[in-house]
Amino acid sequence: MKKTHYFCALWSFLLLFSQNVSAEKLRLLTWDSYASEQVVNLFEQKYPDIQVEVTISNNEGFVENLQETDANGFDLVQPSHDRVYSVQLIHDLYKPIDLSRINISSIDEALLTSVKNNTVIDGKQYSIPHFWGTSGLLINSSKAKNVNSWTDICDPRFKGKASMRIKRTILLGFAFAIGKNPFKTYHNLEEYQQLLDEVADKIISCKDNINTYWTNGHNLADLVLSNEVVISDTWDNTAYRLYAQNPDIRYIPPKEGALAWIDTFTLPRNGKADDAAYKWINFVLQPEIITLMSEKSGAIAAVKNGIDLMPIATKSAVRSAFDAKAISKLRYFANVPLGVEEMEAKTLKKIMH
Repeated sequence: MKKTHYFCALWSFLLLFSQNVSAEKLRLLTWDSYASEQVVNLFEQKYPDIQVEVTISNNEGFVENLQETDANGFDLVQPSHDRVYSVQLIHDLYKPIDLSRINISSIDEALLTSVKNNTVIDGKQYSIPHFWGTSGLLINSSKAKNVNSWTDICDPRFKGKASMRIKRTILLGFAFAIGKNPFKTYHNLEEYQQLLDEVADKIISCKDNINTYWTNGHNLADLVLSNEVVISDTWDNTAYRLYAQNPDIRYIPPKEGALAWIDTFTLPRNGKADDAAYKWINFVLQPEIITLMSEKSGAIAAVKNGIDLMPIATKSAVRSAFDAKAISKLRYFANVPLGVEEMEAKTLKKIMH
């Protein structure tokens, strides 16, 4: 009898062990909030033969992680649409995506076209859109009125009550605000450097307005909710989340145009689990999963009527910020040429000092 129990227990253990060993692993390299524990659990319930491993990073980190592993340490990565073309040409980290394996009929055609325009190389498409959003202005509307331009951060009314993030977004926003299109100068790096110098002078001239430089969404939220800051540049999803806590905190698309990004699905060149990757892509494009992910990220899914799939509070914040005119003026990030980021980094360092 004891032997029977022993062999039954041993068989159960071996069966469980063999299932775990045989389970396919999907290694995601993604942004914070795009692969929550809840969404991962739901996926693994639907596909019990697939285990999901999540690594959180950002555009720069995606490239570093893929380079360190010769593009075989991950199976699906989510770079922004402007960070695929040049990276692929220089580092050869990705492989073309098979559109026939994706339910692209649900994806917004304008966003699909925008990503295609940025990620086709030698006739092969490398990415499709997942979420999109913008960078613009965040204000406390009870304390900062008549704000509509990137350069309103420099308005003397907001001395000591403004903030900004010292990243390339603020350079691009201010460039548009002074009447220049930075993306059109990418082809001439000498001209782009002259524009960066002009922008830096403008930002440095209003340093007295800056309470502090924010570093992440939580940091900015604390500054705004404590009334230390009443105006700043921002990711729109940070503003949307704060709107739910205080409707005076609003997102303002600048009159020059909010900067628009699209985060994508892209396959690493030496990924080992393409089938699982395509299953994940189709899974997270389902309406009910989109709502869960939008609630966590505050971003808008790149599907038809993506705004309508957002949680009610976030949807209200988006509708309060954007009308058709503001959407028509979006400035989609252009592919970043070799050398541009180094130039911008030096300019940002100059601003900080």
